[in-house]
This record gives sequence, C-alpha cells and structure tokens, in this order.
Amino acid sequence: MKKCFPIAQQQRCITHKVRAIERHLSYTDLPQSNPMGQTLTSAQARQQRRFEIISDAYAIYDADLESVAQLRLQDFQEKWQLLEPDAVRTFIKDVQLTFSFYQFHSDLHHHIRTTNHLERLFREFRTKSDEIGAFLMKLVV
Repeated sequence: MKKCFPIAQQQRCITHKVRAIERHLSYTDLPQSNPMGQTLTSAQARQQRRFEIISDAYAIYDADLESVAQLRLQDFQEKWQLLEPDAVRTFIKDVQLTFSFYQFHSDLHHHIRTTNHLERLFREFRTKSDEIGAFLMKLVV
C-alpha cells in the first residue's frame, strides 16, 4: 500500500481492534460482587470483566482530540495491565494506526474510524451482483 499510495494515511478499524481484546482475556482475579454489592457467578463476573474492558477501550475513541485519546489510552493500560496483560498487549500493538482518523475533520471521524461503511458497500455489491448474475465464474478443472 505504501508503494502505490505513499502519502495515504492508513486507518485501522477501531471495532476490529477492540474486538480482538476478547480473544485474549484471561479472566484472572475476577470480582466476587458487582458495584451494587450483589454476588456474581463466575459467568456473570466474566461478562462484567468483558463489558468493562471493552467499554474502556471504546471510550478512548470517544475523545474529540487525539491528545485526549492518547491520555485515555495510558489510563486504559494502567488500569488493565495487571489484570489482563495479554489483552492489553494485543490492543496496544499498532494502536497508533487506529488514531489516523484524528487527522481529518471531526465530522468525518465516525465515518472513517471503522470499516463499517466499506463492509456495507462490499456486502451490497455482492448481493446485487448475485441477483443480476454479473461476474459469473466458471470453474476450470
């Protein structure tokens, strides 16, 4: 990509970046109760941990300025490093590529920080091309 588009900015999808955290959760030192003091089952504690770390990761990108997002990233690392080191390591690897959208006007941020629009376009294209029989492929054996 750098060879063909040397001045293009690369933007990693924040949704895919945050979802990658889930695959690396170890669920160590789970809380025994929720914030209201109710006892949690193991499954509930795991669900609470997953919700909290994912919410904290998404909150990084809710910042209006990149400098604020960078501070939130530091807070995220400090909060979760001891509890979920593999998840944090996965998340912070190449995380700077998820901040490229801050280089553009704020009205565009929600459009370009994820690949949702692009994936939707591809899905629509596949659906329409299948309906009209375009781009038929023959298997060559």
